[in-house]
Amino acid sequence: MVNTSVIVFTEEQEALVVKSWNIMKKNSAELGLKLFLKVFEIAPTAKKLFSFVRDSDVPLEQNSKLKAHAMSVFVMTCKSAAQLRKAGKVTVGESSLKHLGSLHFKYGVVDEHFEVLRYALLETIKESVPEIWSAEMKNAWTEAFNKLAAAIKAEMKPASQA
Repeated sequence: MVNTSVIVFTEEQEALVVKSWNIMKKNSAELGLKLFLKVFEIAPTAKKLFSFVRDSDVPLEQNSKLKAHAMSVFVMTCKSAAQLRKAGKVTVGESSLKHLGSLHFKYGVVDEHFEVLRYALLETIKESVPEIWSAEMKNAWTEAFNKLAAAIKAEMKPASQA
């Protein structure tokens, strides 16, 4: 059951997320790849969740399907975070939460995968905007990511039940 209560994401949190996203968006492709390379470094077994990585001999840094996926995940995550307060709920652009949930369910994504992704995302952002990184910014991104992850997890069921 999705919690339909109003999302509490302060103006200050929104400002920090938007400020950092405005700096990072021009490098979305590079940062998305960096994010996934961190994920695979932390949790090498996560590679098996992605057929375009698992079934490829191409080095990760040169894998065009990984690059495209990584950029779309990074952009979707950042845009969702930046719109959280304004929208009052998690939004994901082109995809629906039901679709994302059923895909994550189908591929066997578990809570630990979200934890690894959150850690890798925070590290990627910290390295990308070191001059403005702060504990408050880390908290804002953590809050935004947790809300997105919770919304996806709430929809993680077989597509036939979606």
